[in-house]
Amino acid sequence: MSEKYKFGEKSGAYFISFATVNWIDVFTRDVYFSTITESLDFCRKNKGMEIYGYCIMHSHVHLIFRSALGDPSGLIRDFKGFTSKKLLKLIEENPQESRKEWMLWMFERAGKKNSNVTFRQFWQQNNHPIEMWSLKVFEQKLNYIHNNPVEAGFVTDPIEWKYSSARNYGNNDHTILEIDIN
Repeated sequence: MSEKYKFGEKSGAYFISFATVNWIDVFTRDVYFSTITESLDFCRKNKGMEIYGYCIMHSHVHLIFRSALGDPSGLIRDFKGFTSKKLLKLIEENPQESRKEWMLWMFERAGKKNSNVTFRQFWQQNNHPIEMWSLKVFEQKLNYIHNNPVEAGFVTDPIEWKYSSARNYGNNDHTILEIDIN
């Protein structure tokens, strides 16, 4: 893996994106979105994660964060490990999930191709961390993640996307997930 895609400065803030295997549109139900926001909130309150921006799309998550404990790689590893187990269980047990068999088959298929996975693989392994080394880079990445739902055609204004920190910045709305603005 290239050096430019590793967590270098352990105390720095980073922009990362991570996606489901095969870019499967998992996040189409509130229960799945809530698993991500609740897990991020837990990491904020208990694991030293400082969140400066986020956007949860149907198949991927964008995040600007910092590890106050100096372990961004471990923090994301644990977050992805926990959420993958929880989301796979939710999908498996959800009687309303019409794509259940197909999704579980896709996750299992991806897991068989990865020697690090014992059964099903939920997340792609890469995060492509980019360090926020200037205010200009931070603003560029924050605008990018907030405009992601607009570019995808889901909303016309970033504030309209329920699972984005655009609501925190634009409306001071922290009802979905509190972030570290100051």
